[in-house]
Amino acid sequence: MPTHKSVSLEHLGGMRFHAIPSSGHELDFDDRESDQGGSPVETILAALASCSAMDVISIATKKRQSVSSYRLEVSGSQRDAYPKVFTDIDLVHVIEGANLAEAAIRRAIELSATKYCPVNAMISAGATVVHHRYRIRSSGAASYEAEGEVLATGPFQRPDVVGS
Repeated sequence: MPTHKSVSLEHLGGMRFHAIPSSGHELDFDDRESDQGGSPVETILAALASCSAMDVISIATKKRQSVSSYRLEVSGSQRDAYPKVFTDIDLVHVIEGANLAEAAIRRAIELSATKYCPVNAMISAGATVVHHRYRIRSSGAASYEAEGEVLATGPFQRPDVVGS
């Protein structure tokens, strides 16, 4: 049975809106002029980052990776014409820990991008290319630093999402 989510959106005047999702965790949005809420477009980047991060940290933990610090750096380029959709998004997982296995981290990112993260699946089904990258700093007996791209998803690469 499909999961159902909902949001009630209330106009607060001008270009300000208050969202009340079924989760109860409320959000405010604006057009950046009143600066009293988040940008809807930036929220897409935050949703992608948090969705992927939850997958990656869960998978890395299951793979017994000792992650001491983890953050995502996300940036996106929008086209100039309306609708100003993202054409490219760079998602960089920055991970530090003791004795990290680069292959395990890469696999966690790959699984998130190709199997688990519904936000990435929805974005990749459209006109956007998402680059899934990493930077690792591993301490311990065999310290090293590494960075690279695991894969790029999209555009229009998810017929399993749009065809169902």
